[in-house]
Amino acid sequence: MTPQRNFSKEQERLIGRLPKEGPPPTLLLHACCAPCSSAVLERLSPYFAITLLYYNPNIAPFAEYQKREAELRRLVAEMDLPNPVSFLPCAYDGEAFEAMAQGLEDAPEGGARCIKCYRLRLREAARAAGEGGFDYFTTTLSISPLKNAPALNRIGEEVGEEFGVKHLPSDFKKKDGYKRSVELSHQFGLYRQDYCGCVYSQRERARQQVQTEKGRE
Repeated sequence: MTPQRNFSKEQERLIGRLPKEGPPPTLLLHACCAPCSSAVLERLSPYFAITLLYYNPNIAPFAEYQKREAELRRLVAEMDLPNPVSFLPCAYDGEAFEAMAQGLEDAPEGGARCIKCYRLRLREAARAAGEGGFDYFTTTLSISPLKNAPALNRIGEEVGEEFGVKHLPSDFKKKDGYKRSVELSHQFGLYRQDYCGCVYSQRERARQQVQTEKGRE
């Protein structure tokens, strides 16, 4: 039986081997939203020159996409971080997500549709990191208790090899990462959405709310 990997410790060991002198290595960080990014930026900024990639074609409607991007930009402008953070926006590409999700519309949250969504976003991050000559890339997604960190890291390593860029292992929920993201969200007054982003997660959230209301009757 293959032992379970501890991606948080793997990241610590990698950071411990980084050069102490000279400019910090560059990291392309795929960011899903401001709340998730807050604690990740706090954790990684002392060690990397970070560029945030906002590529999330799963988010719908477009107004929600714009709202999350605006909050992410505001967070970057307001956080006091050891190294500067830049922002790399992407054109909204909802059709890419819709094409990916065909045939998986009724898949449960966290199932096959979500795994394919991870790959869609991480592959674009790896492509951008490879083309931009970044030293590393990773995603903020693993800070969520609802996201599959082993799947995210496996996919990250696969697409990193495809585009010739190193994937930074991560499980940002460890060491109270998610708790810290909630604290920072309150500190900066960040908009915190109550669904992952796609129409299917929004539908599931609405169903859960109806069930909760019925349970109170």
